[in-house]
Amino acid sequence: MRSCLLYLLILIFPAAAHASIVQQMMRPGIPANAEYLIGERSKPAVLLLHGFLQTREFSTVTTLARGLQDAGYTVLSPTLSLNIPNRRQTLACEAVHKHSMEEDVAEIRYWVDWLKSRGHRSIVLIGHSFGSLQLLAYLSDHPDPVVKAYIGASLIEAQIGNASRPALIARLETLIQNKHDALITQSLSFCKTYPSTPEGLLSYVRWDQPRLLTALKQIPVSVLLIMGDADNMLGHGWLSALQYTGIPMVIVHGANHFMDGEHEFDLLDHAIDFLSHIAERPPR
Repeated sequence: MRSCLLYLLILIFPAAAHASIVQQMMRPGIPANAEYLIGERSKPAVLLLHGFLQTREFSTVTTLARGLQDAGYTVLSPTLSLNIPNRRQTLACEAVHKHSMEEDVAEIRYWVDWLKSRGHRSIVLIGHSFGSLQLLAYLSDHPDPVVKAYIGASLIEAQIGNASRPALIARLETLIQNKHDALITQSLSFCKTYPSTPEGLLSYVRWDQPRLLTALKQIPVSVLLIMGDADNMLGHGWLSALQYTGIPMVIVHGANHFMDGEHEFDLLDHAIDFLSHIAERPPR
């Protein structure tokens, strides 16, 4: 009921007057953009990240962003550049991929710094699908102390189809050592055909389930996972493996990987409930 009311408010009172598009330079020649929705200063700011090869315009992300702003939260929704200047469209699986997990993490770090520069001293990271994994990678690499919590929705590892991961890693390491820079085509995430550089591909392939589980146990912030029990994109036994860690998790019954339909509101409800229990700091 609460989420339905929020949705009606979003329709009746557009947030356009409290929204802006931010463009910043990630690397030389690579600007990237984000939407900045302004909420209440007394509440934590949310950095909300889209899934694999998507943009901030993905429906799961936009619905969540508007709902969070309507609940009073400032939301920054960046589109990862993937080394494409000012990228605004979903990147096709078959495109040439010259981006890496390290570059994704660097951009997340940049946007955290940007929020800090706007006076936000309490930040919560929320990711969907592969975006949850990318945020986890950031949290595993000396996160800023202003980041207080993390919500991973439909969290998934870097899937590589039926390939042997150890053999693929060994092959990629050999290619890199031999300075072989030709593109390698491999299955990655939902892409059956994913052409990438050996370095870029390896940076994602290393994030298998064991590494992801280890990272979850070690990150220095509060954690909530929100998963759907009708998610057919998850590997066999993944929900059970997550539950076994004891990490706080909500399972949304009937929800698929994208938490669409009525389950968008379940996702929003659980996110707001978690955010409401985070210690709020007064504005500086």
